Amino acid sequence: MNVESKGKKGTVRTLGILTGGGDCPGLNAVIRAVVLTAEREGIRVQGIQNAFSGLIHNQFTELDSSKMDHLLQYGGTILGSSNRDNPFQFMMTIDGERRPVDVSETVMTNFRKSGLDGLIAIGGDGTLKITHRLFQKGLPAICVPKSIDNDLLATDVTFGFDTAVGVATEAIDRIRTTAESHGRLMVVEVMGRNAGWIALFSGLAGGADVILIPEIPFSIDAIVANIRVDRSAGKNFSIIVVAEGAFSKNGDVAVKKIVDDPTEPRRLGGIGNVIGNLLEEKTDIETRVTVLGHIQRGGIPSTYDRNLSTRFGVHAARCAINGEFGQLVALQKGRIKTVPMADAAEGQRLVSPDNDFVQVARSIGISFGDET
Repeated sequence: MNVESKGKKGTVRTLGILTGGGDCPGLNAVIRAVVLTAEREGIRVQGIQNAFSGLIHNQFTELDSSKMDHLLQYGGTILGSSNRDNPFQFMMTIDGERRPVDVSETVMTNFRKSGLDGLIAIGGDGTLKITHRLFQKGLPAICVPKSIDNDLLATDVTFGFDTAVGVATEAIDRIRTTAESHGRLMVVEVMGRNAGWIALFSGLAGGADVILIPEIPFSIDAIVANIRVDRSAGKNFSIIVVAEGAFSKNGDVAVKKIVDDPTEPRRLGGIGNVIGNLLEEKTDIETRVTVLGHIQRGGIPSTYDRNLSTRFGVHAARCAINGEFGQLVALQKGRIKTVPMADAAEGQRLVSPDNDFVQVARSIGISFGDET
């Protein structure tokens, strides 16, 4: 069913909005922008709580301008979020056994009964794919991209990335002073499951000696060689920034645990400690590991992320008001535009080994652990 052809300006009276996937600085700014834009056009906005779980369990809350004060500077999401409630693979216990069940028809039924005329879903690649499948079933929807990993192919930048990079860079700056004071190797593990943008940008900005990203498999011997060159030149410490999804040429990603989630059962983590232990063993230099983890997701959004989130929210609301469903809001070459969800749902925006930032880093002596 082609929902986009149904939409006409003036037919939308109530919009639903949800936040899916991991939390991210800027989510509340999008919600605020959608509500304020819609309200000026006389359109109501219903918040759907806890991502798609809210459409499965009928969890709605009225949103209006009186609830939007101070949201710009708040991280997280006032609607709650989840990355485990995919309606096409919803985990249920049946006859004592946990297994995934397709409850997408329940979502469609609840949406129709709710009186909503359109949905704005804010999230990353998982949310985008789910929303696109619901759109194909007839649900009028628009997607707004968010990801601290900056890994969505259709947009040049996702909000949340700038804040995460700023947090990681500040952490590297702070770790540098203690590394220099004690003459240590300091390994800083940042987020980045498949894409190394956070590690690349924060490592470059923080003056790292080594940056390890999923797109460039590393050799521990190459890292050791780089450290020894620095030591012979009189430098008494080294900073190694590693994305959680980085892996060696002879190994696999480090998996912290396996969870009951058919969409994403592997939870990555631990590569920093693996590298730290190997480096200390091979160099006999005292090594410390810092895992930033969810610190990168929380806190006050940066100015850039607040403004980008607001631009995304306003554009999404305008598209919904005009009945332009089936679209993803994106930033391309500095302008906010829309692209069909069908075109955006596949593929990830990864760091190319010949990316300009990678080449700049190499030019000033930063190693990616792949030297022969």
